[in-house]
Amino acid sequence: MNIGAYLGIFALMFLIELPDKTMIATIVMSTKVRPSSIVIGASSGFVVQMGIAVGAGGLLTLLPVHVKDVIVAVLFLGGGGYLLFSRESAAEEKGADEASAEQPSTRLREIATAFSIIFISEFGDLSQIQAANFAAKTHELLGVFIAASLALISVSFLGAYGGQFLQRVVPVKWIRLGGGLIFAGLGIYTLIRL
Repeated sequence: MNIGAYLGIFALMFLIELPDKTMIATIVMSTKVRPSSIVIGASSGFVVQMGIAVGAGGLLTLLPVHVKDVIVAVLFLGGGGYLLFSRESAAEEKGADEASAEQPSTRLREIATAFSIIFISEFGDLSQIQAANFAAKTHELLGVFIAASLALISVSFLGAYGGQFLQRVVPVKWIRLGGGLIFAGLGIYTLIRL
C-alpha cells in the first residue's frame, strides 16, 4: 500500500469521527477539565480501540475473498447509510450526556475519565467498524492501525482545543454528508468489483 492510501484512510477516519458522539463528548469534557488531560485520555482510548478493530479486520482476512468482500461492502454501505440518514442531534445529545455524567477532580482522574468515556463509546462505533473494514480490505494491519489511530488522535486534539469553533465554521450536517457519500461510494465500488 502506498502513502496515498494511508493518507486516504487517515482522511476518511478523521472525517467520520468529527460528527460522532465521541467528538461531542471530547468537546464537553474540555469545558470542565484541562484539555491536555482530555487529549491524553481520549487518544489512549482511541488507540486501544483501533488495535481491537484492526485485529478484528485481520480475522476477516482469513475468510474466502468473496465472502470478505461482501462483508466489507455491507459494512461500508451501512456506515454510509448511518452518516446519511441518522440524526446528528442524537449523537450530540449522547456525547454530551456521557461527558457530563463524570465529575473528575485530579489530573489522573481526568485522564482516566476521558479514556473510559472514549473507550466504552467506541465499541461497535462506526470508526471502529470502518478500521476493521480497511484492515480486511488492504491486509495492511499495521498501516491501517497507524493511519486510523493518528486520525482519531487528531480528532482528540481538535475536540479538546478547538471543537466548538470547528462546529461553528463547518456545519456537522456537511461533515456527515461528505463521510456518508464516501462510504456509500466505497461500498458500491466493492460490490461492483465482485
